[in-house]
Amino acid sequence: MTELEEKLGYAFKNPALLAQALVTPSIKQSDPQAKDNQRLEFLGDAVFGLLSADALYAAFPAEQEGPLTVRRTHLVSGKSLAELGERIGLRRFLVRGTGLPDFAEGAKVFADAMEAVMGAVWLDGGIEAARRVFENLNLPVKEDFDERRANPRLCVQKIAQNLRPPQRPVYEVLLVTGPDHAPTVTVRISVKGLGAAQATGRSKAAAEAAAAAALLAQLDAAK
Repeated sequence: MTELEEKLGYAFKNPALLAQALVTPSIKQSDPQAKDNQRLEFLGDAVFGLLSADALYAAFPAEQEGPLTVRRTHLVSGKSLAELGERIGLRRFLVRGTGLPDFAEGAKVFADAMEAVMGAVWLDGGIEAARRVFENLNLPVKEDFDERRANPRLCVQKIAQNLRPPQRPVYEVLLVTGPDHAPTVTVRISVKGLGAAQATGRSKAAAEAAAAAALLAQLDAAK
C-alpha cells in the first residue's frame, strides 16, 4: 500500500485509477495529449455529495431539507475539500505541467483532486469502498457552524428573496490580477434595497462568498 493509500485507508486494485486522479489539468501545458483528472473529478463530486448527504441525514434526524443542504454545501465545499487535500498531503502527489510553479496554498486544484480521488475509489471498489474512505477522511459531519459564516451567499439570497418585492443578488467581477494558477479576483455584490459591497478572493467563488459576507456585515452594522 502506498503512502497516499494509507492516508485514504484504501488499497486500490487498479492503481492506475489513483494515478490518473492525481494528474492535474496543467499537465496539458507541457503535454496537450495527456489525460488529466477532470472526468474523475466529475464523478467524485457526485460521490462526495451522496455520501455527505447520507452522513448528515443520519447525524441530524430533526433537521429538514434547507439546513441539511447548507450543511452539505459547507461540508464538501471547494474550500473544505482543498483544506482536506492539504491536510492529507495531496500536494506531494499531484502531477502538473513541466516547469510550472508549485500550487498556491488552498488552491482549487486540491479540491478538484480530492473529488477525482473519490471518483477513482468509487470506480475501483464501489460504494462501500467510497464510504470507507469518506469515513477515514474524518470530515466534520457533526460540526456546529454559523450558517452566515459557512454560506454567506445563501444567506444573502434568502434575505433578498424575503424583500418586497423579492430581489436577487447580482455579482460582478471587477478585477482579476496575478498568474493564472493563483489569481486574485475582486467581486462586487449588489442587492436592490440592501446595498452593495466588494471583496477579493483566490477564485471567483471565493470572492463572491467574501463579498456576500461583507454585505452581511454592513447590514449587521446598520441595525
